[in-house]
Amino acid sequence: MSADLFPRMTLGEPLAIKRLISLHYFEFAPTYVFDGEQHDFWEMCYVDKGELGVYADGEGYRLKQGDMIFHRPDEFHSLWAISGTAPNVVVVAFECASEAAHFFERRLVTLGARQREMLAQMMQHGYDAFKPPFDEPFDHKLTRRADAPLGAEQLFKIHLEMLLLDLLHSGQAAGKAERRSGTVRHLGEESLVRKIIALLEERVEEDLKLDAVCHTFNLSKNHALALFKAQTGQSIMRYFRNLKQQKARQLIREGRLTFTEIAARLQYGSVHSFSRQFRTATGMSPTEYLHSIQSKVR
Repeated sequence: MSADLFPRMTLGEPLAIKRLISLHYFEFAPTYVFDGEQHDFWEMCYVDKGELGVYADGEGYRLKQGDMIFHRPDEFHSLWAISGTAPNVVVVAFECASEAAHFFERRLVTLGARQREMLAQMMQHGYDAFKPPFDEPFDHKLTRRADAPLGAEQLFKIHLEMLLLDLLHSGQAAGKAERRSGTVRHLGEESLVRKIIALLEERVEEDLKLDAVCHTFNLSKNHALALFKAQTGQSIMRYFRNLKQQKARQLIREGRLTFTEIAARLQYGSVHSFSRQFRTATGMSPTEYLHSIQSKVR
């Protein structure tokens, strides 16, 4: 019989999850703090018990039981236990290239009873499909269970997509202003500044530019500069130049390199540029600094 009599319709998939990165269920201690990360995939974080502080996209949030927050790809985020509680938290990371996923950017929701049931079913199918542990923060490698029930992995995917579609349809975004917390935001900003400082220290011998720092943490220049100055009293690049000068003084004290070699190692354009900036920072030339060090050890 001709297929023309029975035309086939390809079913649409406005929101599809193609790849799963990680599946976690954490039972955090009351003092738990995670300094933060960013990655090129989506992550959703649900508070099953207790309360959780979250810093994301320059804002601090206080999540209570039943709340879920989404982190878009390349969004820096950190989290910790607050109010002395020991929160239980579901974290699922996945890839989703669907246009509809943009709905979840900067999105904070409170799950209803039906949605909590979808989440519970999703987690159960995840436990059936994949091997533990599910509570190891730095173990992101999923391993399929050899004894998984038929279709467990697909059922996990279906329930995850059902949950996301239900949230999308209901459009039940909790207003951010209701969840914002000045204390949580401050702690998150401190964590982010520590990350920036660690990057500057790690790359002190490079010709690091402000654009590269901002790109690393997915920050605008204005936001990065205001955030860093509020915490340190200095601009990012002034702080970086000071780190270079501290390194330069260390290398001079060690006495193994010439001034030209130090200038090259620290990525100055020339020894003259190095000497000029050294005098600006210390009030003396590299030679005068060396002599002052030598005079102290005689």
